[in-house]
Amino acid sequence: MPIVDNSPRRLLLVAAAALVDGRGRVLIAQRPADKSLGGLWEFPGGKVEPGEGPEAALARELEEELDVRVEREAMAPFAFASHGYRDFHLLMPLYLVRNWAGTPRAVEAQALAWAMPADLSDYSMPPADLPLVALLQRPGALT
Repeated sequence: MPIVDNSPRRLLLVAAAALVDGRGRVLIAQRPADKSLGGLWEFPGGKVEPGEGPEAALARELEEELDVRVEREAMAPFAFASHGYRDFHLLMPLYLVRNWAGTPRAVEAQALAWAMPADLSDYSMPPADLPLVALLQRPGALT
């Protein structure tokens, strides 16, 4: 059966990172309460602006949100999410990032947490992130 989606929803491209520290923990950020999906936990990142590639957008967003600098060579494509929300369809590549300059801090006052992959399911996350969590939890995913 063919997949058909004739909805008028716009496509939103968002690049995200699973920052992995030396202990194998992944950094997640809590969305501000006043934003869409407020209070849920997500992988840091953000919208890809017109004329911008996903890696450039991710580097920009990580610096703006976490005050860390990431080189393109440190971004390893891992997986992507494709999820239809009511008002838009989200396409989100997720990159593994193990090397960055600076110490992640919540520049935009959002809460941050370092979590082992097995514990990511303990955090309420947007529907688009859940398949990515399952992939990160597979044995050997981060090795």
